[in-house]
Amino acid sequence: MTAKTLFSRLFIFFVGLPIVLTIVFLNYHTHLPLHLLIILFCFWGSREAFAMFSKKTSLLPKSFIVFSSILIPISAALYKVLPSFINITFPFGTEIITYVFIFTVLIALFIEVVSAQTFENSIARVTSSVFIILYAGYMLTFVSRMTDFSKNGLDASTPLIAVFLMMVFFCDSFAWFFGVLFGKNNKGFIKSSPNKSLAGFSGGFVGSIFAGLLALYIWPDIFVGSPVKIIVIGILMAFSSIVGDLIESVFKRSADVKDSGKVIPGRGGALDSVDSIIMSVPIFYILISIFYGPFGAL
Repeated sequence: MTAKTLFSRLFIFFVGLPIVLTIVFLNYHTHLPLHLLIILFCFWGSREAFAMFSKKTSLLPKSFIVFSSILIPISAALYKVLPSFINITFPFGTEIITYVFIFTVLIALFIEVVSAQTFENSIARVTSSVFIILYAGYMLTFVSRMTDFSKNGLDASTPLIAVFLMMVFFCDSFAWFFGVLFGKNNKGFIKSSPNKSLAGFSGGFVGSIFAGLLALYIWPDIFVGSPVKIIVIGILMAFSSIVGDLIESVFKRSADVKDSGKVIPGRGGALDSVDSIIMSVPIFYILISIFYGPFGAL
């Protein structure tokens, strides 16, 4: 392990996580700072995904893919934030976010229909382009959907989002720590990321469950009922976070790049930083809605 790797890991845990949690706790106009951060990551993430995918297949115009990827979180932000600025009641719910995504898919199909001169690559071009919009744009809006959650008249959005991020960060950090200590002789069974170890994966599950139990202690009014519920969420968060990290490794190996980008010093690209979040946040949203919902809007 190099000093650079150690510094990067310690920086993420002791500096990166507190900064992100501070943004989460700034519940200003329904988490406006967090919405802006999500839009920013969708912007850079879609650019990085385009750069990777375009190495292997032709894609629809970059401007369309990037614009579509940020249009979805922008629609989510407007739906959540505008009522805190002006007296407005929308005649629809959060399904508008999915409607915007479907609209971008229809536009993608239309662009291919009117612009394609040859059609041998149409399937790959359309499906890859739509996947980028889904992966780098739509998935993170499940964080946006939680930004006005309340329970019994109290803010539930801040605890829920904070716990989700803690589960993901703790999974990553504990996985690295356990891997360094105990993973020397049990690496290499995942070809997409040969440095990952069984011990590291086990540590990820421990970290995510620990974050959940910590949440149970800090916010007992939100996470009510049996501790088994938060343990189940922790297990599934670890699993989905690990899959998110591994699938990003698959994409990078397929594109023959080391990092998705160079936006974040010592970390790589935007997608390198949120790959676990992208894959796990829809799972978290579904599970907390089942186990601890229903949630109202502030």
